[in-house]
Amino acid sequence: MTSNVTPLGRRRPAAVRRRQVASLIVFYFDLGSPYTYLAAERADRMFAGLAWVPATCARLRRGASVDDVDRAAVALRAETLGLPLIWPVGAPPSVVRAMRVASLAAERGAGAAFVLAATRLTFCGSFDIDDPEILVVAASGAGIDTAQMSDAADDAGRDAAIEATGRRLVAAGAGRLPVLQVEQTLFCGEDRVGDAAIAARIPASTVG
Repeated sequence: MTSNVTPLGRRRPAAVRRRQVASLIVFYFDLGSPYTYLAAERADRMFAGLAWVPATCARLRRGASVDDVDRAAVALRAETLGLPLIWPVGAPPSVVRAMRVASLAAERGAGAAFVLAATRLTFCGSFDIDDPEILVVAASGAGIDTAQMSDAADDAGRDAAIEATGRRLVAAGAGRLPVLQVEQTLFCGEDRVGDAAIAARIPASTVG
């Protein structure tokens, strides 16, 4: 799915404004979705100055969690991409605390390091990313110490902004995560990473 409406209007995320990148490219993600894992590795390699923004809401979460996805299809896609995949054991893992820490990492411009560490631990190591001991490992890779991680993980006030971002994406036409935003165009789903990369190399006015 492609939408020509930006969910954030003319406002750029703070992390993007601080970097003063020439082109607005944002990666919206949900750590509970294996599709985020499949897309994050490629997005990190393909895009310079990429902003990483946690986003979720009930509509985007539906059908995207570990418990809901077609595991055989995800496994085949991972094999095609050359990515290892080990499913988390037991009930679908909660990522509420991890998403809060992700929002802190994004504010600090360390979203990539945190998301890559968190998704590798979850989908390569079958670890529960909301477990405090595992979350410490992911946070340390993003330069966030234990005290800062704990404070962010316990900060329920971060949830509203994450949910609001998800709702704005839905209002802009997004039906699934992850989403890559190139200027005012949304590329929805991990299978659109390549399309977003192509769009990022041409003038925004010519992107359909």
